[in-house]
Amino acid sequence: MTLLDAPSFDARRARMTRTLSISGVVVLAVAFFGTILYLLERPWQFWHWPSDHKVNQFMAAVEGGDLNKAYGLWNHDVNWQQHPQQYQPYGINEFTKDWGPSSDYGTIKSHTIFISHRVGNGVVIGLYVNGNSKPLFLRVDSKSKTIGFSPVELYSGP
Repeated sequence: MTLLDAPSFDARRARMTRTLSISGVVVLAVAFFGTILYLLERPWQFWHWPSDHKVNQFMAAVEGGDLNKAYGLWNHDVNWQQHPQQYQPYGINEFTKDWGPSSDYGTIKSHTIFISHRVGNGVVIGLYVNGNSKPLFLRVDSKSKTIGFSPVELYSGP
């Protein structure tokens, strides 16, 4: 076979290649737009990620029994022990009562974030602690990055 000997044109193969190419582009376009619509319908899954992550870190410290680290995350101050008088309205003793083994939840072993939503200048995060059916709502302030109990409870459905 020489360079000038070309194989004969196969119309069936060309049609198959064109059909598969167009189908691939359509599937990718539908997947792309489907993902965009999914994210627009459920924006809280990604827009509040920093606040969700902070609460997850806080709860991981509580679950691990490291209440000093958890208190530092609560106040957004890892060096809180150098100036504890600054946090007297809600000191470490009150914090230990609320989050330690003698809390309403007992020893906290697990948590699940089920909703988060921006309210005012912060993000309210709803979570279930130890599989309890009554949710706990925490609030992460957007400016100071402190965590606190939320006065607002989010509606999570029927």
